[in-house]
Amino acid sequence: MRIERTKYLQELIDRKHNGLVKVITGICRCGKSYLLFTLFYDHLIAEGVKKENIITLELDQTENIRYRNPLELDRYIRSLIRDNGEMHYVFLDEIQFVEKVKNPYVENGAEITFYDVLNGLMRIRNADIYVTGSNSRMLSTDVLTEFRGRGDEVRVQPLVFSEYMQAYDGDKFDGWLDYYPYGGLPAILERKTDSQKADYLERLFEETYIKDIVERNRVKNPDDLEDLLNVVSSCIGSLTNPNRLSNTFKTEKGVDLSKTTIEKYLGYFEDAFLIEETKRFDIKGRRYINTPKKYYFTDVGLRNARLHFRQQEENHIMENIIYNELIYRGFRVDIGIVEVCEKQTNGTFRQKQLEVDFIANKGSQRYYIQSAFDLPTDEKIRQEIRPYMAIEDSFKKIVVTKNHMKLQRDENGIATMSIYDFLLNPDSLDL
Repeated sequence: MRIERTKYLQELIDRKHNGLVKVITGICRCGKSYLLFTLFYDHLIAEGVKKENIITLELDQTENIRYRNPLELDRYIRSLIRDNGEMHYVFLDEIQFVEKVKNPYVENGAEITFYDVLNGLMRIRNADIYVTGSNSRMLSTDVLTEFRGRGDEVRVQPLVFSEYMQAYDGDKFDGWLDYYPYGGLPAILERKTDSQKADYLERLFEETYIKDIVERNRVKNPDDLEDLLNVVSSCIGSLTNPNRLSNTFKTEKGVDLSKTTIEKYLGYFEDAFLIEETKRFDIKGRRYINTPKKYYFTDVGLRNARLHFRQQEENHIMENIIYNELIYRGFRVDIGIVEVCEKQTNGTFRQKQLEVDFIANKGSQRYYIQSAFDLPTDEKIRQEIRPYMAIEDSFKKIVVTKNHMKLQRDENGIATMSIYDFLLNPDSLDL
């Protein structure tokens, strides 16, 4: 099964020979290795690069365990780069497995890390370096600092719906019925039954993600961490903050989990690329509101697996899928807040906040997007577009619905489209 991840492949092609370390990040099993070792490798071969000039090393494999020592890794890579004037491409998979060691040449000197190895390899004129990693704290947040301005990140997500449908044997309606419960990790497409898909996701969560987070961060109370993950999984698309979460633990579980601990655990989930935080933005006031926030899962299948597929609220899952699609298209995504002054039945006025599900920004582009699972009545339609009527700018305003319908535009220019058209047409925001 071959899925052409055109967007990410093009990002790597555009970065060839730019003098930077190309850092491919993303959640475990989302397809980083496939992108680098299959799609990009095949591209280089098609371009005439010799196989011996492509150096590949999978650091999560036990046969390569010796190269987790940065000194051994450096020595090995350098031995394969020939001074023949030809470009050599270095592919290092799961670079976070490389350990820190003491510098044997300097007494009481600083430790040597994989950053030191990569910074050194960058100085070789005929070496182009590519690495993958699954820990944002070790890679994404350190790209600018540790690589001294010479790191270039490519963030890879699980398959979005349009990529998923490349390999799905069925129409878009059946595809959706598989996608929204089980998500877009590529291996899902190889499992034929619901039980196989569910077992794979639940096992992956326990044996890979939870185990990795606990071991990497030396979590002393893993049960509390897992309970928090369950709570976050239950409230995708809902406003929350560490104080609210702490109160939930006290009232529902009788556990005193502090705000500080919750913030730390949420950071662990984000570092593992499991969830992403989304802030609220006051559209009229043009300012961010720090709390409360929303959290969305990088893959909805993993979210559902965490809850053992017991909470299948298709409306909330659809909202999460729309969020992931916007991130995939390169937008910065916020939650919109619009304040309006409403007249009460007693004749008085009061301020009220209306919410726009998503504000998608990219450069000078901006789109307002509402996720409306069902639009059965005119009253429901008015409810969904109500925040839009209070926004005074001319940026495009869109309602995405599960209802199967053709694109419509009302007298105010507000567009309504089906989730299928939104996800499957890369130009859907500009229709």
